Amino acid sequence: MRFGSWFVFLAAAIALVLMATNHAAAQKRTPPYYESIKPNRARMRTGPGRNYPATWLYIRAGLPVKVIAVYQDWKKIEDPDGTQGWLLDTLLSSKRTAMISGAITEMRESRDYDSRILWRAAPGVIGTISDCSGGWCWFDVGGKAGYVEETHLWGVDPGEQLD
Repeated sequence: MRFGSWFVFLAAAIALVLMATNHAAAQKRTPPYYESIKPNRARMRTGPGRNYPATWLYIRAGLPVKVIAVYQDWKKIEDPDGTQGWLLDTLLSSKRTAMISGAITEMRESRDYDSRILWRAAPGVIGTISDCSGGWCWFDVGGKAGYVEETHLWGVDPGEQLD
């Protein structure tokens, strides 16, 4: 092999090792914790295997779910409605999302009730979350973002800190 071929091979091998390491680290997390549904279609099953019947078909990528148990490549999850079942690990993402719960919620400029309202979000709206502290999370819905009280979000635990 030429030097360029070896370099490409070595880079690919390193990338695979890093991906496996990240996957293994994610597997070692202790439930409960939050993840989100990765594809547009994901089947929930009654048990941890394809031989168990499907009970639900999710058609909403990004839906936040709580991982409550892990068995091999399967995770038992709970969705925002409280439904529980098993999803294959590859159908889940560590990307943190949350869903507006309760009533129409203000998205504010800063972590303060007196700060300017930038947007309002209806119940059921899903966005990515970050920068959670002091009872507030940065909530981004396709570029429209602001701070939301964590009590109005499903997908983050009270007092949870996120960078």
